[in-house]
Amino acid sequence: MTTQPTLAKEGGTTGNPGESQPSDGLKAGLKNRHLSMIAIGGVIGAGLFVGSGSGIAAAGPAILLSYALVGTMVVFVMRMLGEMAAARPSSGSFSAYADQALGRWAGFTIGWLYWFFWVVVLAVEATAGAVILESWIPAVPQWAWALIVMVVLTATNLASVSSYGEFEFWFAGIKVVAIAAFVVVGLLAVFGLLPGSDNPGAGFAHLTDAGGFLPLGAGAILTGVLMVVFSFMGSEIVTLAAGESEDPQKAVTKATNSVIWRIGVFYLGSIFVVLTLLPWNDKSIVEKGSYVAALDSIGIPHAGQVMNVIVLTAVLSCLNSGLYTASRMAFSLGRRGDAPASFARVNARGVPTAAILGSVVFGFVAVFFNYKWPDTVFAFLLNSSGAVALFVWLVICVTQLRMRGIILRETPEKLIVRMWLFPYLTWATIAMIVFVLGYMLYDGGSAREQVVLSLLVAALVLVVALVKERFAKATRDEQAVIDH
Repeated sequence: MTTQPTLAKEGGTTGNPGESQPSDGLKAGLKNRHLSMIAIGGVIGAGLFVGSGSGIAAAGPAILLSYALVGTMVVFVMRMLGEMAAARPSSGSFSAYADQALGRWAGFTIGWLYWFFWVVVLAVEATAGAVILESWIPAVPQWAWALIVMVVLTATNLASVSSYGEFEFWFAGIKVVAIAAFVVVGLLAVFGLLPGSDNPGAGFAHLTDAGGFLPLGAGAILTGVLMVVFSFMGSEIVTLAAGESEDPQKAVTKATNSVIWRIGVFYLGSIFVVLTLLPWNDKSIVEKGSYVAALDSIGIPHAGQVMNVIVLTAVLSCLNSGLYTASRMAFSLGRRGDAPASFARVNARGVPTAAILGSVVFGFVAVFFNYKWPDTVFAFLLNSSGAVALFVWLVICVTQLRMRGIILRETPEKLIVRMWLFPYLTWATIAMIVFVLGYMLYDGGSAREQVVLSLLVAALVLVVALVKERFAKATRDEQAVIDH
């Protein structure tokens, strides 16, 4: 006997009686330990390991202030998102809230932009993982490794949400243990307490001994902001995943409350260790990567290969979460009638198969573009999704301004997570994001190109949303005339 896929609707349930499930038809297959590790791992992307060296070279020790500024912005955004997600857990998260608070056009636009961002990320991460794997086993070509990685993680996501959660638990766990060990070992070496270390253990001297703390001027802090801002994308994944957990409110509250120390330890802590082990202008930081250079300075054998394993884990984690996130956003858009109805269907295991496969297909196409036209078509995809992170954070802020009143009117008892100093900090965060976008336009180069192309794509999606809304209104008006 075969079980027909179910079209998930608001207020409906699917699956076997007695099982704990969200009202949208998805299975509550994520355990608290899954959500905790997804929350921790969500802020640790491959960009932290791979891109931090360029940020250090561009800003010197002041890159710590760049990370602190962006980290503060993300903490505020996550607090706002946590307020809404704890009150109304949803697989569409901020897209669903924008739909309710700002209008269908807003939910449609930001939902599709976010989906677009993550399917492009799938191609980036699959290629990055393939490069590492090919260096280990060159007999298998790079394109084949990218295909293998995508197929394996697609199968994981198709199996069940608990399979995704289990994979992400271990991927994120390895990243967390690796960074924690790096911070502890690094600090011991900094103070000359690590037996057998090759590092001279200069304490905090390297923070100022190569031109001071601001060797490239105060403006370098903002340049650093532009370089690190996108490595924070992914912290909002836990609010999408919470909708498939046993206790969404508890999961979101815990994740929101812990975001400060997560950013403090993993980002600021690890970059601080790099900057105290080596002078900021040490060429090895850019040539080898900041973490490999730091490990080499201590005398850790095979530091490059050790870091490659950790980076591969971060890549697979990002791929796994990217596929999950894109599919759940597509699922939510399908439920609201903003995507094909098939995207809103779940199978007997509570998995939105069509939404996953639809996201993967675009991911595969993007991988093909990356190999065939890396400097033209794929470069356009990459740049046109580059500023989406900032657009998402901006929409979350504006949505929260409206949603607070809606929640207080309809379900005040569910307002268990509250944004601090509302609405002043919300407005301050909006101002910070707009300033960063403006500075990207002013800065020129690739930053300007990312904002312009991302705005172009956003405008295109917005036009589609408005046209769709107008047609829907005309249809409703026509039906109302017929009914009367």
